[in-house]
Amino acid sequence: MSFGSRARVAMQAYGPACVGIDPHPSLLEQWGLPDSVEGLDRFASTCVEAFAGRVAFVKPQSAFFERFGARGVVVLERTIEDLRHTGSLVVLDVKRGDIGSTAQAYADAYLDDDAPMAADAITVSPYLGFGSLAPFFEVAEKNDAGVFVLALTSNPEGPEVQHALRPDAAGGASGETVAGGILRQLAELNAGATPMGAYGAVVGATIGEADEDLAINGPLLVPGLGAQGGTPDDIRRLFGGVLDNVIASTSRGVLAAGPDVQGLRDSAARVNADLVGS
Repeated sequence: MSFGSRARVAMQAYGPACVGIDPHPSLLEQWGLPDSVEGLDRFASTCVEAFAGRVAFVKPQSAFFERFGARGVVVLERTIEDLRHTGSLVVLDVKRGDIGSTAQAYADAYLDDDAPMAADAITVSPYLGFGSLAPFFEVAEKNDAGVFVLALTSNPEGPEVQHALRPDAAGGASGETVAGGILRQLAELNAGATPMGAYGAVVGATIGEADEDLAINGPLLVPGLGAQGGTPDDIRRLFGGVLDNVIASTSRGVLAAGPDVQGLRDSAARVNADLVGS
């Protein structure tokens, strides 16, 4: 099954929530764990126990594993392996982006199903040009994986790039924003796919207004729910016409209920209930 098909099945089975595994030092401390590889391992294992096969999407943030060096990456590999094929889909948040052979190597590292850190989908950055992402799309297609492209992020610095106007063929302003161009090209890649395409956009829940066309026939990964200030009402307002394709991501809002496994499960269930409520 394509990633778009698997994502739809998972959303119908479990709901639209995506729970991040973000082992911030402050969260490790809150859970009574040391800020060490051992603490990281216990944190990640608890998250796997709580969420595997119970939420549609789990999103490990690679940076919080990488900060412990090679031993942290080993924990990340094991976390991905333990989550995959449980019914939950792994979206690895790595935000990679490069050109040529380097982009190809990143794509092979995270999207080739035989790779040690193969995930169901990854996040990528398009700001070396949308065409630079071709290796990610190609490897994803071969492996029925997904790719989420940064489009309208909720950080305050984002608009200086994402709202800028793209040049036209003559070098003047085209009237299309950078974000609009990214969304348009994703829609072109997803054209004709059912139930939706495998190539999604990252659109923040706290952007205020969405003036771009979000109907890309693909999943919309929406971070910012919970601790960052985004609410289910914000999501319904921003994404009304494409709400069925929204994957709403939260990390600290759910993880604050740890380290109790049942507490984490209950917190994730409340998020799903709030998202599907009227």
